[in-house]
Amino acid sequence: MSASVFERFLSTPEMIAVFDEVAIVQGMLDFEAALARAQAAEGLIPAAAAQVIAGACRAERLDVNAIIAASGRAGSLAIPLVKKLTELVARDDADAAGYVHWGSTSQDLIDTTMVLATRRALGLIDASLATLTTTLLALAERHRDAPILGRTLMQPAQVISVGFKLVGWIAPLVRGRARLRVAGQAALQLQMGGAVGTLSVMGEKAPGVARHMADELSLELPPGAWHTQRDSWVSLGSQVGVLCGSLGKIAKDISLLAQGEIAELAEPSGGGRGGSSAMPHKRNPVASMLALAAATRTPHHVAALLAAMPQEHERGLGNWQAELAEWPGLFTSAHGALTALCEASAGLQVDTDRMRANIDALQGLVFAEGVSMLFAQSIGKARAHALLESLSQRVVAERRHLREVTLEAVAADSSLAAKFAPDEITSVFDADATARRAGALAKPQLAALAATHESIERDKP
Repeated sequence: MSASVFERFLSTPEMIAVFDEVAIVQGMLDFEAALARAQAAEGLIPAAAAQVIAGACRAERLDVNAIIAASGRAGSLAIPLVKKLTELVARDDADAAGYVHWGSTSQDLIDTTMVLATRRALGLIDASLATLTTTLLALAERHRDAPILGRTLMQPAQVISVGFKLVGWIAPLVRGRARLRVAGQAALQLQMGGAVGTLSVMGEKAPGVARHMADELSLELPPGAWHTQRDSWVSLGSQVGVLCGSLGKIAKDISLLAQGEIAELAEPSGGGRGGSSAMPHKRNPVASMLALAAATRTPHHVAALLAAMPQEHERGLGNWQAELAEWPGLFTSAHGALTALCEASAGLQVDTDRMRANIDALQGLVFAEGVSMLFAQSIGKARAHALLESLSQRVVAERRHLREVTLEAVAADSSLAAKFAPDEITSVFDADATARRAGALAKPQLAALAATHESIERDKP
């Protein structure tokens, strides 16, 4: 499960370490040690044998690379590992070697190992989500009423506020973190079923063994084996994919607003961050780049998980193995994106002067709908829309401000002049007032998001 140089570039050392070869092998050995101790506690195997087995369950005592090399021929990483562990135990106690992996099966071992690794991975993601959400909430509060262009279909639309815009970033993060908590609770369960899920080799002792193992590994004890019941597991993976999409949305907005022609936001720079190998002037939004890469990659991982769900009978052939291969990529991508955006948001530069300049550069056109709706109260929506469409064309052709052109048109039309005072029309073009209205809409949403965020923080799993 080693990551290529390009995957490492898109992730973090902490998350890569969760799924690296040594960590996975040690997780498998933790399972075997817990299994032996649980079986000894239930009287299935001698306590002395369990002690010897558990003592041998240290990754540094095994040739991890050799086990991985043999796994392809064996059809499972578990088979060569159990073989080498048995040989190691036999050197200490020949009788104890006969009790290694007693009554369990490869999928019990590997699924539980992946559950243990995933629990650590979710802990990293949860902590980073908390940091990013806290930073963005503070940023939204600081600039809640600052005017910024709202853009639709990549074009300027109307004036909104920075706080209003950031609600659209923060809300999916808060919801996503809550969903990950719920999905994790459902999915992070012991896998223990034996050959076909019945644990028949352990007989009436099986429930006790499973209970001891779940307690030792701090995992939920499911009602039975879930070898080919992948719904809860894949649901968790899908939620990680959805999170990456939400992170990609933030990164997309930052990268667009950081373009030199717009320059309303800028990622932090310095120390070689975001530089160019050829152009000294460039300031590349590298955090956004990493998050967008994650958003590009994760849908394919999720699609593979879903495709692997129809598994044959009591044990899948090829589909479970495909799922295993796809799983780490979801988490390495997600944590890379989160870490990058945490760093970017902590130093994100908000240029409110440039935001105002970009609004002003549009010569009042973004207020056309507001003027149209004002006029519609007296002359009807269709006529008002047609009038503002005509006036907007004049603005572009004559390079004048819509406010000026509108006031001229009203003065020239006695029916309009009788209904609308110049001050009433001019007030529609007030960017600060428009932004404050958007900020007022954002305020209760931000308060609710902050409260939910704090509640999630208090309720640590």
